[in-house]
Amino acid sequence: MNVLKPYLENTVKTLLGKGLQQREINRKTGVDRKTIRKIRRQLAAAMTVESNSSTPATGSEPPSGAENPPPWPPVVTAAGVPIPPPVAAAYARSACEGHREWIEAQVRLGRNAMAIYQELVDTRGFTFAYNSVKRFCRGLRQREPEQFDRLEFLPGEECQVDYGEGALTLHPKSGKYRRPRLFIMTLRYSRRSFRKTVWKSSSEAWARLHEEAFHYFKGTTCYVVLDFVPRYKI
Repeated sequence: MNVLKPYLENTVKTLLGKGLQQREINRKTGVDRKTIRKIRRQLAAAMTVESNSSTPATGSEPPSGAENPPPWPPVVTAAGVPIPPPVAAAYARSACEGHREWIEAQVRLGRNAMAIYQELVDTRGFTFAYNSVKRFCRGLRQREPEQFDRLEFLPGEECQVDYGEGALTLHPKSGKYRRPRLFIMTLRYSRRSFRKTVWKSSSEAWARLHEEAFHYFKGTTCYVVLDFVPRYKI
């Protein structure tokens, strides 16, 4: 019998609490839809039991000197969807919230949770357990989007040359399969490209390909960035 891993079960509960459909949860987590329905029934049963236990029986009175505490307000998502009590615990305020900005900066630097925890204890008076920091850092890494640096160039400033080996292709003259050499020069500003295939590779052919590319563009660039592994010395 396959037992669903705890982290997957918690993920399914969270997504159910956000109001996602079973089909969408199956696509996001890979959990079988029968299992998702089972977890949904369990959450519904838990909510029913809690509701019944918090409602006093008709005609019953609380013991003398005892009062029923007021119920906790329901936890809802940003979309206004109520979250089942077993899932609401995941939305509780973390002990690390007061150090969020500092921890986020350390995570971006690539530091692990143990190093962050030790510095929190040594320099920031952190008194909670390591697992709190571990969970907090894990959540930050899951939400941290991959960052890309956008490079901008002026017209005619730079071009990139890609020169590599192609797939086996039937040679038009010999009738045999050979690997041609592929030459591509791309302007970094406009992304316009010059492409050509040659069957023989040499320093002379390499220089001639550059000349043909610059003739095609009707000018040269200030810089040429090479992205290839040559078979010969230039």
